[in-house]
Amino acid sequence: MMNLEIPSGLGDMLKDFTVAVLREKPSDLNDYAVEYFTRARDISKPKTVPMYIIVDDDEAGEPDLKPKTNKNKYARRNSVSAERYDPEADDDEKEKVVYPKSPEQRNRLKEALGGILIFRSLDSDQINDVIDAMFEKNVTDGEVVIKQGDDGDNFYVIDSGTYDVIVDTNGDEKKVFEFDNKGSFGELALMYNMPRSATIRASEDGVLWAMDRSSFQRIILKAAFKKRKLYERLLEHVPMLQSIDQYERMNLADALLTKIFADGDVIISQGDEADGMYFIEDGSVYISINKDAGHVERVGSLCEGKYFGELALIENKPRSANVVADGKVKAAFLERESFERLLGPCLDIMKRNSEIYKKYAGKK
Repeated sequence: MMNLEIPSGLGDMLKDFTVAVLREKPSDLNDYAVEYFTRARDISKPKTVPMYIIVDDDEAGEPDLKPKTNKNKYARRNSVSAERYDPEADDDEKEKVVYPKSPEQRNRLKEALGGILIFRSLDSDQINDVIDAMFEKNVTDGEVVIKQGDDGDNFYVIDSGTYDVIVDTNGDEKKVFEFDNKGSFGELALMYNMPRSATIRASEDGVLWAMDRSSFQRIILKAAFKKRKLYERLLEHVPMLQSIDQYERMNLADALLTKIFADGDVIISQGDEADGMYFIEDGSVYISINKDAGHVERVGSLCEGKYFGELALIENKPRSANVVADGKVKAAFLERESFERLLGPCLDIMKRNSEIYKKYAGKK
């Protein structure tokens, strides 16, 4: 009899496909199989630019300017002069760009960076790299900062001033958005190697902070790439996520935000409304329940690789326990909106696991 060797990974591939079929219940299994394995193949191919997932397009610094009636109107241009960035090929040995700044300038820039979506996943050292790499640019009323169709050179953060976003369609200019003393723009051309999709024109004198393409890619894109790889490895070992496929796990990794807690910090307070859930990257936490007469009972602990905070999201109820950092803790935070959008397939598993918390709280 011929000895047949089972290819490495075949069992896991078929298991994942079977789980996906049972979950999705496709009407045509053949078509679904083609779509599933085509997607799995595309995911496994190396990517030269990380899929920088923006949780909410409306929060992006550069607005979506593609006309809804013509999907290809502003599609990627066939020829762009800038080279595609490969985060895996970046050796981290390039000299950092540093523009000297006064303490007052650094404080202004740090304040301007606050709340901008693409910086949310950066740690304190990376934020300092961003501040070092940005230079101040004064603009005057009517000055064109970005011109539609040009190749991307800089990314901009607004310190002050108002800026009109203008789209030119066959010679007909239309104002589609206005930045008013806050926000950022110019990242899409740098992230996706595409020409500028709109013109940005100052409507009054103002101040911008600018970062060149190379620094943006080295700091922002590489950080996003490293973050995804780190969180994918973390999520692979979370039992409740075994039912989601690689593509879903990748999207989940992109939605996570790193949070650091010191010893004794209350991460979750009993009775609070739920804003999200946590995955422990490093360290441990303990769980306590508020009892009568101000007594607090310590009822359990969780360590690296565990998760918490999902119960209140599942049941849409206030937090049923306190979770406190037991030493320094690094955790990945998933906001409520992303939880509801990305973890639908895991709800049954999480509901079963939530019985642990119910027991802690003295529920039947």
